[in-house]
Amino acid sequence: MTNLTSLLVANRGEIAVRIFRTARALGLATVAVHSDPDADALHVRDADAAVRLPGAAPADTYLRGDLVIKAALAAGADAVHPGYGFLSENADFAREVLAAGLTWIGPPPEAIEAMASKTRAKDLMRTAGVPLLDPVDPATATPADLPLLLKAAAGGGGRGMRVVRDLDHLKEALDAASAEARSAFGDGEVFAEPYVERGRHVEVQILADAHGTVWALGTRDCSLQRRHQKVIEEAPAPGLPEDLRESLHAAAVAAARAVSYQGAGTVEFLVTAEGRPYFLEMNTRLQVEHPVTEAVFGLDLVALQLRVAEGEALPPAPPQPTGHAVEARLYAEDPAQDWRPQTGVLHTLAIPGGIRVDTGFTDGDTVGIHYDPMLAKVVAHAPTRAGAVRALAAALAGARIHGLTTNRELLVRSLRHPEFAAGQLDTGFYDRHLTALTGGAPDATPAALAAALAEAAPGPDAPLAARLGGWRNVRSQPQTRRYTAAGTEYEVQYHPVNHPGIRVVATTPTLVTLEVEGIRRAFHVKQNSNKTEIYVDSALGAHTFTPVPRFPDPQDRTEPGSLLAPMPGTVVRVAEGLAPGSPVTAGQPLLWLEAMKMEHRILAPASGTLTALHAATGQQVEFGALLAVVQEEPQA
Repeated sequence: MTNLTSLLVANRGEIAVRIFRTARALGLATVAVHSDPDADALHVRDADAAVRLPGAAPADTYLRGDLVIKAALAAGADAVHPGYGFLSENADFAREVLAAGLTWIGPPPEAIEAMASKTRAKDLMRTAGVPLLDPVDPATATPADLPLLLKAAAGGGGRGMRVVRDLDHLKEALDAASAEARSAFGDGEVFAEPYVERGRHVEVQILADAHGTVWALGTRDCSLQRRHQKVIEEAPAPGLPEDLRESLHAAAVAAARAVSYQGAGTVEFLVTAEGRPYFLEMNTRLQVEHPVTEAVFGLDLVALQLRVAEGEALPPAPPQPTGHAVEARLYAEDPAQDWRPQTGVLHTLAIPGGIRVDTGFTDGDTVGIHYDPMLAKVVAHAPTRAGAVRALAAALAGARIHGLTTNRELLVRSLRHPEFAAGQLDTGFYDRHLTALTGGAPDATPAALAAALAEAAPGPDAPLAARLGGWRNVRSQPQTRRYTAAGTEYEVQYHPVNHPGIRVVATTPTLVTLEVEGIRRAFHVKQNSNKTEIYVDSALGAHTFTPVPRFPDPQDRTEPGSLLAPMPGTVVRVAEGLAPGSPVTAGQPLLWLEAMKMEHRILAPASGTLTALHAATGQQVEFGALLAVVQEEPQA
C-alpha cells in the first residue's frame, strides 16, 4: 500500500480544477503547473502551490514531461495525475514519473503503449475476440470501399480525421490528415477504415485494480459530435437492447484484461444502425465525459483512481446505477461560422444552481488562443432521461454568459430537438440539422429596447429630481438608440413611459420589466467594464449589443477581396506553389490556420488572381490581420 500526501496535476483548466476538488476532499495537498498565459488561471489560483513552465505553446510547457517531473519533485509532490489530453496517454512519460520515485495515477505504461497506436490496438483486440471493422488499404481502395474514414494512428479528439467520399480526393485527404496528425501528435501515421453512416458512438467506462477486479460502469452515448469531437454525452446510452449492452460490457472487460489494465479507462465502440458493435479505440485515461457515469453510479472516479494507485482493492462489483445523466460541453465558438473559436474576456459565466458545472474559468478570466475553447461541462442527473434533458436545457437557457460567442443556443436547441428527445442518436446529427439549429435568431427588438431603457435609467444613488425627471422629460419626443447584435442593426425609439406595442413596467440600470404582446417579461441588463457591449438576458434569449457610433470610422473599410484572419492563431500551412500572381478558384483552400486545437481553412472568396500574400507557415497572426488579397476576375 502507498500512502499519498501531495498530488501534482500535469494539466490545466477544468480537469485540473476538478481533480483538485477530489484531492482536497481526501486530504491531499495540491500542486499546479502553468504556462505563462495561464499564470492567473483558475487552476493555478485553486492549488496549494504552483510551478511555472516557461513559455506559451503546449509543446514548450504542458507537453514537457521533464519539466513537469522536475516541478513535482521541487514542490514535494509524491504523485502525478495527468488528467486528459497532453501527456495523459504517453507511456514514456508514465515510465519517467515512476522512475523519479513518484506514483503515476494511471494505467501501467505497458497498457498505455499497447493501446497508443490505434492500428496496434486493433490487432490486439482482434486476438482478444473483440469485434472490429476491417481495415482498408488506401493504395488499393475502390469505389465499393467508399465512404472511408481516415484516422490518425497516434491520437484522438478528432485531429487527423477525414471522411472521403470520392477517390479523386483521397490523396489530398491523406496528406491533410497526415500533416494534422504530425502537428498534433508528432506522428503522421494515418489508417483507413469504412465510414459508417448514421452510426452511434457508444463507450463503456471501465475501472480496474491491481488485484484482478475489472468493473464495467455502464454505457455512454457520445454520438452528437462536431468535427469528430463530442458535444453532448449521456449515460446510460438510450435504447440499447439488453443483449447488446451486455456484449459491450463483456468486450470492454476483455479489452482491459488483454492489457492487464489498472485504473480508469474507456473502451469506445461504433454501433451501426442495425445494432452491430465495432471496437474503435481504448482511451487509457479519464474521459472528458466521466461526470455522467459518476452521476448515475454515485461514484467519484478520481477518488477511485487515487485509491487504486495506492493499492486498494475494489469491491467485487460496482454499485447499481440509478437514473439518467446528460452532459453538454459549453464552448467559446460560433457554430454558424464553421465552429470558429472565440477569444477574449469572459465577463460573466453564471449557470443556475441545482446541476453540476465543471469549469476552469470565473468571471473576468481571459480565453486565449493556445488551448481548447471549452468553457465548462454542464451536467444534469434525474430519475428519467426526459427529466435530465429538460433540466439541462433549462439551465443552459437560463445561463448568463457574457463577453464571448458560445455554442449555448445550439446546445439548447439540440437538447430540445425531436430526434434527440426521442433518443434517435447518430454521428450525422449535425450534418443534417446544423443549418436549422443555428438559424432563425429571435427578434432582438424588445431586448434592444431594454438595453436603451437601462442606459437611460438613473441609478438608485442619483438625485431624486433626476430619477423623477426621466419619466417627465419631453413626453412627445421619442428617444432613439442604435445597436448591432449578431450582424443586425437595431434602432429603437421609446418614450419615457411607452413604446409602440410594448409597455414599460419598470426600469433600472440592471433590470427592465416590459410587457411584450401582453406578457410581462424581465430583461437583465449588464454592461461590460469598458462600456463597449451591453448584454441582455431574458426568457426570449440572450443578446449582445454594441452601441453604434454616430460617425462611422473610415479605417473600418478594407480592400475588396481581402482575406482577414477570423481568429488569432498560427499559420500551419500555405497551399503548395501559392504566390502573388497565382490564379485561384472560388472556394480553393489557400491557407490553414490553427487556433485552440482546431484547424481552419482560409478559402478563396472568388475566382481570380492572388495579388498579395502576407502569411507564411509558422507565423502567428492576430484577429483581423490581413493574410492575402484576391482580385476577382471580371464577369463575362
